[in-house]
Amino acid sequence: MPEQTTPPTRPPTIRSVAARAGVSKSLVSLVLQGSPRVSEERRQAVLRAVEELGYRPDPAARSLAERRSRTVGVVLEDLRNPWFVELLDGVRPLLRENGLRPLLGDARTEPELLQTLADLRVDGILIVGTLPELAAGTAAETLTRYVPTVVAGAREPLLPGVDVVANDDEAGMGLAVRHLLDLGHRHVAHVAGSGLVGELRRRTCVAGIAAGGGTCAVEQADMTEEGGHRAGLRLLGAPDPPTAVLAVNDTSAIGILSAAAELRLRVPEDVSVVGYDNSSLARLRPLSLTSVDAAVEEVGRRAATHLLQRIGGEAGPARTELVPPSLVVRGSTAPPRAPGH
Repeated sequence: MPEQTTPPTRPPTIRSVAARAGVSKSLVSLVLQGSPRVSEERRQAVLRAVEELGYRPDPAARSLAERRSRTVGVVLEDLRNPWFVELLDGVRPLLRENGLRPLLGDARTEPELLQTLADLRVDGILIVGTLPELAAGTAAETLTRYVPTVVAGAREPLLPGVDVVANDDEAGMGLAVRHLLDLGHRHVAHVAGSGLVGELRRRTCVAGIAAGGGTCAVEQADMTEEGGHRAGLRLLGAPDPPTAVLAVNDTSAIGILSAAAELRLRVPEDVSVVGYDNSSLARLRPLSLTSVDAAVEEVGRRAATHLLQRIGGEAGPARTELVPPSLVVRGSTAPPRAPGH
């Protein structure tokens, strides 16, 4: 005889919970919503039925009933950057506490990501990182008019009604510049990045070094390790190399450290290196990278707070909130070598 198989058991529904508890479907819904309009006796009967049947609410049906997806679209600049992980560590708990789930997407590999998230009817959108292509006058401006949106960890795009929460880039770069000047460095280089964040950090670095009586060469890069490596080779391989290099972010700084090793330069004896963001990479003991702590997790928390307020219906003009940074000094910086040593 052929082997008999047991048909799969259908998951319990709100109707089966109601039948088990001896109440109506609408009363079960009230209990699940935490309504105070249900007697304690009936509430306990429903909760017992839910536990006995192992009932779990259908999120799709709930979304249709509430006309909410209970999701937030998170648009990332580059999923490979560890900086984003730490920012999301600040975002996720607040979303979870408010019954929202993040949907992550990489804008560099998904050019239509914003439209896709809007089509999925997300409750809000969080744009994380520097994405200058999402500029005013594009589809982004149209979408953000009806989907609550916040920019986190960057200064752009600047869109009507879209709040921006970021680290204070000028203050952070000022801390790094002061640290190098206090150590005695006057021949400094900066590996710059893109977007408004890159411009703010570059401008502050160049002006600060000049105000301290030094010179600052600038090499443009793409804020990746490979970009930092190429820029580091050009700077450190020059006939008159700088005594210190200040990178736009930690990822670029890692590339600069690799370039120094390739050129057989010791850090910090031959060249000091400073990063920005104080990411998990900077904290690795073999690297011990001096870095500006951009309070990334706090930026994430505050950005999530702004987004929840906008989702809740808070109106008004766009706001910009800057989180104060600090400097974490580690083993990658030291006074410059004396001439002839």
